[in-house]
Amino acid sequence: MNSRDIAAYVDYTLLRPGCTREEIRALCEKALERGYAAVCVPPYFVSDAARYVEGSSVRVATVIGFPHGMHLTEVKVEEAQHALRMGAHELDMVINLAAYFSGDEAYVRAELERLAKLSHEEGALLKVILETALLSPPQVRQLCQWASESGVDFVKTSTGFAAKGAEIEIVRLMRQSVPPTVGVKASGGIRTAEAAWAFIEAGATRIGTSTAL
Repeated sequence: MNSRDIAAYVDYTLLRPGCTREEIRALCEKALERGYAAVCVPPYFVSDAARYVEGSSVRVATVIGFPHGMHLTEVKVEEAQHALRMGAHELDMVINLAAYFSGDEAYVRAELERLAKLSHEEGALLKVILETALLSPPQVRQLCQWASESGVDFVKTSTGFAAKGAEIEIVRLMRQSVPPTVGVKASGGIRTAEAAWAFIEAGATRIGTSTAL
């Protein structure tokens, strides 16, 4: 596989605290040069990124409820609405693990459904970050099932801010736990093209990375 083959999978990401507008511009320029699928930027920079990639096939993604996911659903909805108005095409939302570990299945499912509906009404995609470093395999399987039943477009491994990121076996489990219509995004610690291909072979359909592979 050549660099153009891998480019179609890559969400080129810059979410480091303190990143600057010039760094976001450079991220977008590299994504345009390489033909990456998307750039993933902080909400503050969505309108800038949309301007930098305007007229290209590169999509603009941003994060919702980042990085811990414990925001109230209403706050996530408001954040998502602002991001979509500013030009985001894709939303990477952190699932509410506080609600999940507290046994509040109804809250978690309702939030997933509400954000998926909002995204789709605006022609956007919703990716749900599970933060798999904090989950057992049965919990990963269960949350993948809830997410796919709620209408999300992707399940995603990690924020990149937990103790560990994507793992091959977990990505393989996620792929087995969602229908073919739901994508799997591997992110966190993927820094080489070889590593990216290993995750793609395990079932990932997007690769989140802060490194220009």
